[in-house]
Formats: sequence, C-alpha cells, structure tokens
Amino acid sequence: MNSGKTLRVGMLGCGAVGSEVARLIAVNQSDLAQRSGARLELVKIGIRNLAVPSRANISQELLTTDLESIVSDPEIDLVIEVIGGIEPARALILSALENKKSVVTANKALLAKHGGELFAAADKNGVDLYYEASVAGAIPILRPLRESLVGDHVQRIMGIVNGTTNFILTKMDEKGAPFADALAEAQSLGFAEADPTADVEGFDAAAKAAILASLAFHSRVTDADVFREGITQVTDTDVAVAKSLDLVIKLLAIAELTKDGAISVRVHPTLISRTHPLASVRESFNAVFVEAESAGAMMFFGRGAGGTPTASAILGDLVAVARHRVSGGVGPRESDYAERIIAPMGSTRTQYLIRLDVADRPGVLASVAQTFSKHDVSIQTVRQTGLEDEAELIIMTHKASDAALAATVADLKSLDAVKRVASVIRVEGMST
Repeated sequence: MNSGKTLRVGMLGCGAVGSEVARLIAVNQSDLAQRSGARLELVKIGIRNLAVPSRANISQELLTTDLESIVSDPEIDLVIEVIGGIEPARALILSALENKKSVVTANKALLAKHGGELFAAADKNGVDLYYEASVAGAIPILRPLRESLVGDHVQRIMGIVNGTTNFILTKMDEKGAPFADALAEAQSLGFAEADPTADVEGFDAAAKAAILASLAFHSRVTDADVFREGITQVTDTDVAVAKSLDLVIKLLAIAELTKDGAISVRVHPTLISRTHPLASVRESFNAVFVEAESAGAMMFFGRGAGGTPTASAILGDLVAVARHRVSGGVGPRESDYAERIIAPMGSTRTQYLIRLDVADRPGVLASVAQTFSKHDVSIQTVRQTGLEDEAELIIMTHKASDAALAATVADLKSLDAVKRVASVIRVEGMST
C-alpha cells in the first residue's frame, strides 16, 4: 500500500537506458507507488551535454550538467546511475552513498573493478547498492543468486552474457558467414557498436563473469581475476567443423569451484553439444545456466541488453530500495565471507578441439600422438582428411589442464610435419 510518502529520485545519465527509465517511472507512477509504498518522483537528471537532442518527452527542467548536485542534494533520496564507465561514475556513486542515498546502477565495468569499495561505502552509510541490471539486462539472475539460492551451494555458472557476440556466432552458425560479415550485420542492426572491442574481445562478458562469481561463491572477484579470450579468431571453418560434430560455438562466461575449493572464472569461445540448453539460445538473447548442490540445474533466459529490458531491471531494483527506505531497513549486504582464492587458468581442466594442418605422409599421426602423450594429454578421437600433399587432423582430447594443453600446442608448432595449428577451442559438457 502507498504510505503517502514521496521519495525523490535523481538519475545520472539519460541515454537509451536512462530515457526509458524516465518514461517508465512516469507512465507507471501509480503502480510503482503501490508496489514500493511511496510515490517515486524523478526530480533531476544529470547529463554531460544539454545539446544532445535524443531525449524526447523528458522535461528540460529536469536536466542539469551539474552531476555532483544530484548526489549531494539533501532533498534527493535515491540515485540511479546509468552513465557507465569508471569515472566519474565511481566518484559520483561514492558521493551519493556517503550522503546516505541508496543507489541503483547498471554499471558492470565499475562493479567488476571497484565493487568492494562501493559495497563498503554502502555498508558504512546504511544504504542500499543494487545492480541487477549490470548482468543480462532484464533477466533476474543476481537477486536469485544473492537471495533465492543463499541457502544452497552454487557449484557452477555457465552463461551467454553478451548479446553482440551471441548474435555474431548465431549468424556464423546458421548462415556460414565469416566473422567480419556477421559483425557488419550486427553493427547495421544496432547490436554492435562502431567500436565493438568490449564485446568481441570479451571485456564486457568478463566484467559480468566477475560479478556472477562474486555472488555465487561469496568471495570478492574482480575483472582482473577473469581469464579472457574473445571471438575474433573464430573462423567460418571452425563453425563448419563444429557443425559436423553436432557442436556449436558460444562465447561463455564460466565460473566454477575447483576440487580444492578455489574459484575458476573464465570467458572464452566454447564448444557445447547442440543438445545443451545454451545451444538453442540464438541471436542477441542471453541465458545463464546455474548448477547448485540442492536445487540442481536451472536456466535463466531472456533479453540481455537494450533500453527497455535494462530499464525493467533498474525499476525492479528501484522499487526494492524504495521499500527499504519506507520501512527503515536495507537489503542484503555484500557477502564475501568465504574469501576463496582464484585458481590460475593453467590449472583449469576441460576438453579441447584442435585442428592441425599437417603433411600427408606416413608417421605424422604417430608423432602428433606422441607429443600429446608427452604432456599427459589423452586423445579421445582423431579425424583426418587429406588434400593433395597436406592433411587436416581434427583432434578431440579428454579433459586436461590448460597448462598441459598449452605446452602440447607449443611442441606441436615445432614439429616439421605440422604446417599450422589452425585452432584450439575449449569444449564443455561432453563425456570424457
């Protein structure tokens, strides 16, 4: 029920996401008041440039370029941050928290790098820092990890958390398009930025992986802890070979506990069976597959980006922190009690698919097999195709450590019979 109280909201940023947040607060004001217990009034929006013309239906009286005035205004109760990036977002959020204002943010890069500092400031000042929109857009994944599964033990998270790369890999798989063509299509449709580096090189997914791992394993994980490999080296040949083996390539964020209780967290192109639930996630959609000790396996699926889906997650957080403000409490704090260590990538064990261009002559397969054996990397299957005086070997390994596989590949490159190591792609979820 609406208590009759009004909470004044300030917002930092007003791009595609911020504009949609402002619209939804206005059109849903009555429902939001009933759900939160207070009328939510957007009173000020901080932007960098008043001349930018893409803010239709937003009163010019709300706009200011003095962002500090929003986080320091004693009349503002709650702050939404959607400007992105590290600075000035970090300083502004810290200032808001220090001024006893609860904050809702979608800033995954900031949280993955400086989350510990921000959570400590929220805790010190007795306010909320909510960030559901920072991972997978509208998909509710952070709150289930932080609240619904808090009585369980999460063992593994494997997710498609970047819509741009999933769109590109979908087009490569379904149309046989080269990477450059699929990227150009993504850019033409607005799924990829003019500079797609953050997406295609895995930086965006790595930040999200750090946030997911922190919540799942009750330990502080930063983006620097995440092994990262993008999709720019994935070729249409790799995709065709995957299809021939009934596999599909996805850029996955993977966070899991090792046998000795450390955290392995990584982002890289990954081969999975077409029967795996994540294999059917197409185009710009996201999905996160969670495995927990008692709950078992579950998948969260939906739109992972865009103004409206992200705004939906922000408003969900806004209602939550408004409820706490009305009742005089706060939500769950940062849970980092476990203090688990981060496992080095070299210790991570998985399967691999390796493509080699080799000389087509007797003894080549034996020398290649001997190289694998030298590093205790067991071969599961080998497929050979010939082309004049050269051949291609497609080798699937059993599980091996990343360090052992790297050493194997280095030795393979030194063999006279190996013309080229065409690709090495990790494989998840296959029988070993």
